[in-house]
Amino acid sequence: MLTPAHAAKPLDPLSPGIKISMQVSERASDEELTWIRQMGVEYLNVQTGKGRATLENFLAIKKRAEAAGLKVWNISNDENRNIEEITLNLPGRDEKIAWLQQYIRNTGKAGIGYITYAHMANGIWSSGPETTRGGGEARAFRVETAKGNWNGKVYEGPLTHGRKYSKEELWDNYTYFIRQIAPVAEEAGVRIGIHPDDPPVPELGGIPRCIFGNFEGYARALEIANSPNIGVCLCCGTWMEGGKSMGKDVFEAARAFAQMGKLWKIHFRNVTAPIPHFVETYIDNGYTDMRKLMQTLVDVDFRGNLIADHVPAMAGGRYAAWSYSMGYIRALYRAAQR
Repeated sequence: MLTPAHAAKPLDPLSPGIKISMQVSERASDEELTWIRQMGVEYLNVQTGKGRATLENFLAIKKRAEAAGLKVWNISNDENRNIEEITLNLPGRDEKIAWLQQYIRNTGKAGIGYITYAHMANGIWSSGPETTRGGGEARAFRVETAKGNWNGKVYEGPLTHGRKYSKEELWDNYTYFIRQIAPVAEEAGVRIGIHPDDPPVPELGGIPRCIFGNFEGYARALEIANSPNIGVCLCCGTWMEGGKSMGKDVFEAARAFAQMGKLWKIHFRNVTAPIPHFVETYIDNGYTDMRKLMQTLVDVDFRGNLIADHVPAMAGGRYAAWSYSMGYIRALYRAAQR
């Protein structure tokens, strides 16, 4: 059992400025890393695969990035979030918590100070792809046709886990989990940013999305965690999906979480409208003013990591689509700084 008074490691302060970052696989080619540097991007969010969450691999990823002139902000893995055993108290819960504790320790030992966590029990829900400006294919959501997906598993039907779960059960399970995770994060010196439920519909498949589906839930969850190491990964697109049901709009949420000292990562993306139907669209083509959002982040002195996310397809392939988003983000940031 940890004794936080003696085991906690002070968090390293975040240096000034927004750390604009690119998402890549650990198997990114040398050409891809060169392209990222040519765009002026300095940080990476690296995705690993099953069985790759080892300290040895984390150190190898970091070494390769640094050789290319890049820095690793975090290393993610589809097994380190949206863990149904943890969220729903299913068999194997304690083993999953122990695995995640070791993941956090490995992250800290590798000299990486952040990971993203998400607490969805039945994955990210989407309908079939639709098109956005110019015919670009993009993720879409319609309540009547959506299914959940995560880590190779599909969730569908009115009850994805055979019964309805209560909000009280979800809160009890979260409390049990976070009180075992927070001390390990404190010992390792690792910040954990929690991602909102995507989409933030009140209930999907018989499971309430009451904890990370609105601002009030976040505030309560952070209070329960009661840890300097537990904060927020604000996926702006997900927050926009929720619309008025979130309790605060995305600008208000960014200001509130920043004032708490809990805003550590931003997923900077846009959508066409709030639920019940939205399409993820190009960064300048949704219902939210992204210039205003970037200005808000600069105004609150956001010092964490910012990524493009869920970028719609574009003629010319991945390089064209992501170059457009990253260039737009960097231009907005430069303009906001002035």
